Amino acid sequence: MRRGGAEQVARCFHYAFPKAPIFTLAYDPESTYPDFKNCKVITSWYQKLAKDENKMKKLFFPFGLMAMHQVDVTGFDVVLLSSTYCAKYIKVSPEALVINYCHQPFRLAWYPESYAEFVQAKGFKKLMLMSIIAILQHYDFKAAQRTNYFIANTLETSYKIKDKYKVEEEIEVIYPPVSSKQFYVASEPKNYYLMVTRLEYYKRVDLAIEAFNQLGLPLIIVGTGTKESELKSKSKNNIQFKSGLSGSELSKLYAECRALVFPQHEDFGITPLEANASGRPVIAYGAGGVLSTMIPLKDAIQKSTAIFFQEQSVEALRQAVKIMEDIYLDFNPDFIRKNASRFEEEAFIEAIQSFVKTKYQNICKSFIKS
Repeated sequence: MRRGGAEQVARCFHYAFPKAPIFTLAYDPESTYPDFKNCKVITSWYQKLAKDENKMKKLFFPFGLMAMHQVDVTGFDVVLLSSTYCAKYIKVSPEALVINYCHQPFRLAWYPESYAEFVQAKGFKKLMLMSIIAILQHYDFKAAQRTNYFIANTLETSYKIKDKYKVEEEIEVIYPPVSSKQFYVASEPKNYYLMVTRLEYYKRVDLAIEAFNQLGLPLIIVGTGTKESELKSKSKNNIQFKSGLSGSELSKLYAECRALVFPQHEDFGITPLEANASGRPVIAYGAGGVLSTMIPLKDAIQKSTAIFFQEQSVEALRQAVKIMEDIYLDFNPDFIRKNASRFEEEAFIEAIQSFVKTKYQNICKSFIKS
């Protein structure tokens, strides 16, 4: 239904195991990566209801939950999940090896404060939402217990998995992939900053809009989401919104921006690496995945890939942008692109293949011994 980090992971799963079918809640070939058109994609009956991403989210409880419970993969010995929420609800054989690549525990169930609808709700509506969240937590925890092995996208995510799903074993971390070959370094940046994000409450696009409203500098925001109308209404003329871009159009925006703006706390965050693959630095809130993927400016700007701001506020972001305005030409695009190459797709695919094959071989050996 979209082009995001989780979809990139699923795409690489296909390249790791090209003969395996892909089961999913709903699928729109025009809204996600074109690679999936060459895959065998099997959807749930929810496909008939969820015509776009917004409807998929709004109708998820209870219809999406019900639909995913009816997806039957009991005929498979190994099941590899790319999961934040519904993938883990499928029917699997009791003997199957289930490996769950977890981007983070179900955000709505375990971190409802990430959503404006929950934070701003009062009275009966708040009580109703809390009841729904309690139900989601129950089903999500129960479904997670069927996983034999978790893989986390970052160390921070591994801690969250252990906490929410009560996992005692060590969890291997395999960082998500970025395809540097889809991006390029331009000869010179142009006069705009860039955001590539879903327009949702927890993405903190509101911080960037207010900061750039005050600064008056050009900002291009690429993405769609449930907060689109609200965010557009708050934006001045120096801020543009774009969506439905082709891969080449998005690559051009990355390559020619002064810097990517990344004000949210993400467990990983693929867009900073896409900016780095384009030779462009990042202005990021200094928490979460960027601590593992970015090299913040301290002393040597030629050996840096980002500027961090330490407080998630308009003023902190505004000051970081002002610093970037003075030094954006001093960054080393070749060094920045090299940083992104640490997370290439080929390394991710090899790591996933190795993990799955090793765990399956271990189970086969145990079965033979018994």
